[in-house]
Amino acid sequence: MIPLRDNQRRDSIPVLTLTLVALNLIIYVWDRKGQIFGPNVVFADLAMRPVEVMDSLKAIVRHDPNGNLFALVTVLTSMFMHASLSHVVGNIIFLLVFGPGVEEAIGGARFAIYYMAWGLAAATAQIYVDPMSAAPTLGASGAIGGVLGAYFLLFPGNKIQMVFPPLLFLSFAVRAWILFGVWFCWQVFVPQNGVANWAHVGGFLAGMLTVLVMGGPSSVLKRRKSEQELA
Repeated sequence: MIPLRDNQRRDSIPVLTLTLVALNLIIYVWDRKGQIFGPNVVFADLAMRPVEVMDSLKAIVRHDPNGNLFALVTVLTSMFMHASLSHVVGNIIFLLVFGPGVEEAIGGARFAIYYMAWGLAAATAQIYVDPMSAAPTLGASGAIGGVLGAYFLLFPGNKIQMVFPPLLFLSFAVRAWILFGVWFCWQVFVPQNGVANWAHVGGFLAGMLTVLVMGGPSSVLKRRKSEQELA
């Protein structure tokens, strides 16, 4: 299923969301030297591999001066890389549909910080579940999972317009809590080969936790409304 839009009214331009979309697209094209259907070549060494991250952490614990700590950097860089055109387009669609509402609710600066934190939480979850994996893990979907988790608590009753890929001319609406409930269960109980399902789960739970730590949905939305009125 592909989300098209929600029914929420916007009072501001989602600058951070659009910036993240542009950044992901630019890096995707740059990584392939303009060949959008080609393999990643420029930043191929910046994808995260859980086993390498674990080796770096072990080197820190052992105070090994010869340990290679570069893998720790890939935990951040990997969230801006994508394996294919369909991968980056799919992530961008979800970010464009659900990012603006979350950005408007928590504020642009907070959104930028939390987006990175959700990506880190997603990477941590994936490493915890499969620490010895040498497969490259990349993509913004873990951080976007955080966006979905925050949206789930902030706007559970919103209607999301959806389409099925084979029948793009037929759309239907579904409540956000139903959509994300099904999506979350799918990640947990129907793992897919080549997909970092646990990164999605970790990001989603981190997004929910963020809203709760901020005081819960009502508090977040009330605080944001007060900030906008003062501005």
